[in-house]
Amino acid sequence: MGFRVIKGGLLTTVQDLGRTGFQAQGFNVNGVMDRRAFRIANLLLDNPENEAVLECTLIGPTLEFTAPMIISITGGDFRPELNDEKIPMYTAIYVAEGDVLKIGSARTGRTCYIAFSNYLKVPVVMGSRSTNLKCQIGGFKGRKLEDGDFIETRINRRIYLPSFLSRTLPLKEYEEDKVKIRVVMGPEEEVFSKKGIRSFLETEFTVGAEFDRMGMRLEGSFIETKRGSDIISDGIALGSIQVPSHGKPIILLADRQTTGGYGKIATVISVDLPKLVQRRMDDKIRFEAVSVQEAQKLMLQEERELQEMRKAIHKPCKEVLECRLAAKRLSMLFG
Repeated sequence: MGFRVIKGGLLTTVQDLGRTGFQAQGFNVNGVMDRRAFRIANLLLDNPENEAVLECTLIGPTLEFTAPMIISITGGDFRPELNDEKIPMYTAIYVAEGDVLKIGSARTGRTCYIAFSNYLKVPVVMGSRSTNLKCQIGGFKGRKLEDGDFIETRINRRIYLPSFLSRTLPLKEYEEDKVKIRVVMGPEEEVFSKKGIRSFLETEFTVGAEFDRMGMRLEGSFIETKRGSDIISDGIALGSIQVPSHGKPIILLADRQTTGGYGKIATVISVDLPKLVQRRMDDKIRFEAVSVQEAQKLMLQEERELQEMRKAIHKPCKEVLECRLAAKRLSMLFG
């Protein structure tokens, strides 16, 4: 009961929100790159919020199902097909035994997410099912999916979700190639000169070729420091922006190292991380400084938006309501 991997795609891994609490022991957090798309994928299926999914990068996999289940696909538009017919993103989709799902190449964005109503059967390692590629732990055998793999599912969930036809969201995200990313300045803002800070906040940067799950290197203006950017190594948060001696910012992401010895000029706020990680090479980025309080308000606003999405997918769809009303009127007329 599960699915067979016909083609593994470029980089397809099992991920959840990550392996927290072990950075002091040197273990990366890992987890999904785009937490918003991940949460929406599970929301569409009424899955637990941290249920593991498949994260697909740039070119997705082809899967053959050996049991019926319901799936959802979110994130960048990878032009998915079921049995050679196009299917929508951000929608709950029923799949039957023998159905073949093909996740194509990214038309927009960089990663997409496939959630499963029957839950992926992979081991929990240190509190997470996420794949740590460097340590080869978690996920499916600690590695990316390969042709011929078979992934089992944990439960045989009934093939029914209430308000099934309403489980679709009209989202078209990550279409733009120029974005503004909001940051909280610091924690080593004092390492940089006023000129360096102006360069960071007032000029445009380009996403370079060196971009993976560990981090993103940007090309653009030289960011000047006062006396070099070396510091005593300390912890690295998701979205930390380091500036090494070459003066080009590096944004540290899901598979980031646990500590780093370069000054961190700023940290990307949580709500803008999805927009950041869905960039592609040569996309343009500008930074805008906001306060911690503003970042917190934006995070609360995003939570409210997700709750509104949850309400929307649990309402009976308009067509069903119209059929019910019509049936009621007929019943009243002909008794």
